[in-house]
Amino acid sequence: MAQLSDDCFAFGGPMMSVDEAVAIIAARVAAVRDIETVALDQADGRILARDLAAPLPLPPFTNSAVDGYAVRGGELPREQARAFPLAGRVQAGSAAQPARAGHAVRIFTGAPMPEGTDTVFMQEDVRIDEAGRVVLPPGLKPGANVRPAGEDIPQGHVALKAGQRLRPQDVALAAAFGLTRLEVVRPLRVAVFSTGDELASPGEPRAAAQLFDSNRFMLMAMLKRLGCAVSDLGILRDERISLANGLKQVAAGHDLLLTTGGVSTGEEDHVKAAVESVGKLVLWRMAIKPGRPVAMGIIDGTPLIGLPGNPVASFVTFVHVVRPTVLALMGAPAAPPVPMPVRAAFTYKKKIGRREYVRGFLRTGEDGTLQAIKFPREGAGLLSSLVETDGLVELGETVTKVEPGDVVGFLGYADLIG
Repeated sequence: MAQLSDDCFAFGGPMMSVDEAVAIIAARVAAVRDIETVALDQADGRILARDLAAPLPLPPFTNSAVDGYAVRGGELPREQARAFPLAGRVQAGSAAQPARAGHAVRIFTGAPMPEGTDTVFMQEDVRIDEAGRVVLPPGLKPGANVRPAGEDIPQGHVALKAGQRLRPQDVALAAAFGLTRLEVVRPLRVAVFSTGDELASPGEPRAAAQLFDSNRFMLMAMLKRLGCAVSDLGILRDERISLANGLKQVAAGHDLLLTTGGVSTGEEDHVKAAVESVGKLVLWRMAIKPGRPVAMGIIDGTPLIGLPGNPVASFVTFVHVVRPTVLALMGAPAAPPVPMPVRAAFTYKKKIGRREYVRGFLRTGEDGTLQAIKFPREGAGLLSSLVETDGLVELGETVTKVEPGDVVGFLGYADLIG
């Protein structure tokens, strides 16, 4: 199980920046070390456990990059076209016979180069004369249109690094090496629950003063996209002692605890107090909007993150706090997504010293540049603002206002939840 040290943590004082908060957790988590082997078709999205050195060169043999005619580089025509008799034909997947001096070999893309040849003329650049010889024009350089063995990746080169989250192209590379299985980090075990007497689970009776719990399902879906094994603990009610006992019990079997709701300043927000009673609270508030109340703590070495109850705040703090923490626990680099520069098509004012995320759409302006349009309403409880927009405009701590035409950073949802 991943463990989190409880030394050197800061609490109290001014609100912590997002980067400071994430760094505190990421620098002190011990990544999961358990390894399992999975079939290649199950490896997408998993974290590679060990460096993968190329077991063979790619391509494994020198081959033709085009359909055409293979010849010896020392026999290339220099000043004028030259006719070569044809001697042989080699197609992809077939063995090539050694080439005869003064002859050309018909060859196809991907076919191995016949021994003695090192240059290929493209078929559209040549002609066949009346005697059936191929007429090759002058001017081609030796080695043209040939893919040498190891040109892509030499044998022994570290082609994929440990800690890398595997993508379809990485899986393709492993397949090109002839591998059928890969060693990956076991899935992170994350327990997710919501808190609050005001919530009812979908499918259960809902009292007039209750809301159906949506955050829990959103967070579980986002965790599963990161390859986590998720335990759904449902809704824990607003009772401090039972909540504390439940947290301590669950911590023993999980690498991360993730809660939503119950971390604000109200008398019935018990997560913060429950964590303090059975563990250590690391931090409580961050300089981020939406999402200021974010609790980070440790219970028996297992990190806990408590997110706000409003769905937009829960979403924003997940992608900027939980996601990098999950990647750190997996032993993967947690580089923040890079915002795409776009033109603002809205006016906005904010406080200095706080990072804010504005929900918005993208459109192409009359000058052909991408523009961000702000969602017309700002409430952190508006799920429609996440469903109907394309992403978030990131406004850094030093920004105080945005005017139409200003360049701002835009984070598409695909980059935040993938």
